[in-house]
Amino acid sequence: MTRTTNETTTRTDLLRRALRLALPALIVCFAAAGVARAQADVDVKGFYAVNRAQQGRAVQAVIVIDVPSGYHINANKVGNKFSIPTTVKLDAPEGARVGAVAFPRGTVRKLKFSDDPLALYEGRAILRFNVTFPPNFQTGETELRARVRYQACNDEVCYPPQTREITMPIAVVSASDQVKQINRQFFGGGRRK
Repeated sequence: MTRTTNETTTRTDLLRRALRLALPALIVCFAAAGVARAQADVDVKGFYAVNRAQQGRAVQAVIVIDVPSGYHINANKVGNKFSIPTTVKLDAPEGARVGAVAFPRGTVRKLKFSDDPLALYEGRAILRFNVTFPPNFQTGETELRARVRYQACNDEVCYPPQTREITMPIAVVSASDQVKQINRQFFGGGRRK
């Protein structure tokens, strides 16, 4: 029994020593991962131009990406085959039609980590598209889902790509029902009835 107790004590001591050596390294790794996540905190939201969608009519929609100061994300057309572009995948309810996403032009800059100039989005990027609910589409609440994939960087390093999923709910009403324009900061003035 003494031998088994000694073996157990030796294994326990070895395990404790290994943990004491590995623990500081793990703390540094987790802290660095947390800082990277916080530093590249990109906000992604979706908006419609109207408060309700009319059957048989197109509705303007946007996805707004806000990039914190000191960072950027790669544009949809980066200009470099090694950089990861910003992309959007839209999932609409059955029967609804979603138009192509219009990406803004990126700002072209040369960064410290790349020999080639890259197209970037800094500050706010607004991605535009239309959604049409056919004349026979069921009235009531529905939603559009978007998956936005981007890679956030600063002037020296790029972080791992992220995919943000957003839900864009909207009520579908008959073509004769009135709708109000909203979110004018993204769609401008005017009124649609």
